[in-house]
Amino acid sequence: MNFRLWSLIHTWSSLVCTLFLLLLCLTGLPLIFHAEIDHLAGEAEAPAMPVGTPELSMDRLVDAARAHRPQQVVRYMLWDAEEHPHMTLVNMADAMDAPPDEYWLVALDSRTGAVLDEPNDRGFMHLMLKLHTDLFIGLPGLLFMGFMGLLFALAIVSGIVLYQPFMRRLAFGTVRRQRRRLQWLDLHNLVGIVTVTWALTVGLTGSLNTLLMPLLGIWQGDQMADMVAPYRNAPPLDAPGSLQVALDTARRTVPDMAVRFVAFPGTLMSSPHHYTVFMHGDTPLTSRLLRPVLVDARTGALTDTREMPWYMQALLISQPLHFGDYGGLAMKIVWALLDMLTLFVLVSGLYLWWKKRGKRRDDLLVEAAEVRE
Repeated sequence: MNFRLWSLIHTWSSLVCTLFLLLLCLTGLPLIFHAEIDHLAGEAEAPAMPVGTPELSMDRLVDAARAHRPQQVVRYMLWDAEEHPHMTLVNMADAMDAPPDEYWLVALDSRTGAVLDEPNDRGFMHLMLKLHTDLFIGLPGLLFMGFMGLLFALAIVSGIVLYQPFMRRLAFGTVRRQRRRLQWLDLHNLVGIVTVTWALTVGLTGSLNTLLMPLLGIWQGDQMADMVAPYRNAPPLDAPGSLQVALDTARRTVPDMAVRFVAFPGTLMSSPHHYTVFMHGDTPLTSRLLRPVLVDARTGALTDTREMPWYMQALLISQPLHFGDYGGLAMKIVWALLDMLTLFVLVSGLYLWWKKRGKRRDDLLVEAAEVRE
């Protein structure tokens, strides 16, 4: 093995990304518990009503949202029956083609149409999310953080390669205390190898998540364009028809799935002539996958439905692996502990780099291979 080459790769890939990885780990901690934090902060919930109280027609809910904010248009409607039963979240904006980040959320009671909340606080959790994802600079920030994630993965792989020569003469878990730097080195190696699978998974899935907008663009130009090809020369849609009819069509088309959200005609996730109803399954895996059902917004008839291409499915599956939100509170606690251990690996790596400046790498390898007497 070329120890010098792998050592250089590990050192510099780690150094370049460490500052940003520290930021990601620190901001990721509160984001792991975002649902619990929102609940403690007084997140609105639908009030208790008699069992069996019927839900309003979706068209009535659209009218309620428009009446509440008549200067804006409805772009998306979202549901999460598990965490927020009887609540419909409405995404509104000044125009259908407004930038994705320019929106206003309105939470409606699905049974009465009453406004429960307008969860648009740009406070602490919003700050954590933006620092964690794009550094407040949009797509360039997303892609940059994705590149940092790839460097992190390279640092992990090179660390795995270096682990064997450093630790080949020591029992697993040995922490030598003859010298402070050796103690830190052994702790760095031990915690790093224990968390290696998690760190590599989170690093790679995080990088994949930053490709959301480019992958959406590919999907629109590929599968979506093929599905709406018959409407290429269709006249502009004056006004969309019934949303309730479109949802009924989607549910009949894939009766074993439930509605996650619907994109209105002219939005990023739809076409100018369709409601796109995104359906999801009810198993741990299929609940994360989405199936688009395109419904003619004028007639309410089915246009097409297909499973999303592999790259979109990979993106959707990567999200719960990155956020650790598929196993309840216990899984989130495990994710938080692993996050803190990764923070230790990053800080100890910086400490070791600072201490070994000026030393020859061959001397460091001999020193690392010393057996505790």
